[in-house]
Amino acid sequence: MNDWTAKIRNSFKAYDIRGRIPDELNEEIAFKIGRAYATLLKPKKVCIGRDVRISSLSLVKAIAEGINSHGCDVLDIGLCPTEMVYFATSYMKLDGGIMVTASHNPMDYNGMKLIREESKPISGDSGIQDIADMVINDQFDHQSPQKGKLEGLDVKDAYIDHLLTYVDRSKISPLKVVANCGNGCAGPILEKLKSRLPLNFVMVFPEPDGRFPNGIPNPILSENRGVTIDKVLSNKADIGIAWDGDADRCFFFDETGEFLEGYYIVGFLAQEFLKVNPGARIVHDPRLIWNTVELVEESGGVAVMSKAGHAFIKERMRQEDAIYGGEMSAHHYFRNFAYCDSGMIPWLVLVQAVSSAGRPLSELVKSRMEKYPVSGEINRTVTDPHAVISQIEKFYKSPGIATDYIDGLSMEFPMWRFNIRPSNTEPVIRLNVETRSDKALLEKKTDELLSLIDRFK
Repeated sequence: MNDWTAKIRNSFKAYDIRGRIPDELNEEIAFKIGRAYATLLKPKKVCIGRDVRISSLSLVKAIAEGINSHGCDVLDIGLCPTEMVYFATSYMKLDGGIMVTASHNPMDYNGMKLIREESKPISGDSGIQDIADMVINDQFDHQSPQKGKLEGLDVKDAYIDHLLTYVDRSKISPLKVVANCGNGCAGPILEKLKSRLPLNFVMVFPEPDGRFPNGIPNPILSENRGVTIDKVLSNKADIGIAWDGDADRCFFFDETGEFLEGYYIVGFLAQEFLKVNPGARIVHDPRLIWNTVELVEESGGVAVMSKAGHAFIKERMRQEDAIYGGEMSAHHYFRNFAYCDSGMIPWLVLVQAVSSAGRPLSELVKSRMEKYPVSGEINRTVTDPHAVISQIEKFYKSPGIATDYIDGLSMEFPMWRFNIRPSNTEPVIRLNVETRSDKALLEKKTDELLSLIDRFK
């Protein structure tokens, strides 16, 4: 494999395409990706959206040209959150869609998220590697003598209307909400929603700006939360919300400025959906589970565990016809949203729930955080992730210890539990630990596991 081939191959990930501009991804490669996409799906009409990155518009034009060359029409829905591509594809009954985005990656990166009909994901084992092969080997179907058309399409109003079906606006109180858009894709959508909701918004960095003058929006990193926390406290807000770059993930802060781990939001939203969908199935990832499973079962639902990652969650959602699915990474999936993830629906549902409860957000989640404290996801670089995980299993293995391999290694003990899994894209292992109401045990076991990782790596 030569250097060029290796660079291109490296940009085709397990769930999407993501590479450095211009050596791993550029207009020439984007044109070929468009051709490969058209060769794979043989679509008649697809949509394309883009995030705010400086390189996104030129990549959209190149992909569209590649797709058009095979006789397929392309609808350009413009600057938008990733989820609007999912919405447009299912709403317009298109043959597929592409979102040009690198989400929270550094400034010099860009990428693509690909879907087929009904907004079904195209992942590493369902087409991305086939597209990579075609791009590298220049092997495509013959171009069509009749080129497809490129046209603009505005679906924002229909998308906003759909978002508002998840709440009863008469039940939403005039809460004060800090909304940190991070100069990404969330701002224009919030502007449209503001006039239709009885909320008092404190907008932070709402202007889309591909230069990211206030830093790459990635609120899952603790060092990126300070501005939102300060705004919540200085404005005496009821809730803080922050989005990542392509706005498919939203993160929450209570009225004290405390960041709420996505794990607790999964259980919170599951309860809300089960109130109006009794007996429904809820899909969750295996990294942290006790709080979610308990709340789902107490609410009369059925908890279903799935391997982490959007392609796996969406597939399991469809299999189970689940009403809702959630990952601790702040991806939330909804049956009525083509089983896809949204960074807008979660906060709408949460705002209504806080309004209906008539109590601060901190009170609604505090008892759950105390009952099931967690380590938060900890990443460690190792030479051979699978070998390290195997050694950790041997260390803890004994009769009666519940063990599963749905995603990496999960081991459950009477008072504590952990999941350790390899990254799909780098020599890293990701550790999550939870206990039953015992923060001291949490700290002890987390330190113990990190020591073992250092010993075995």
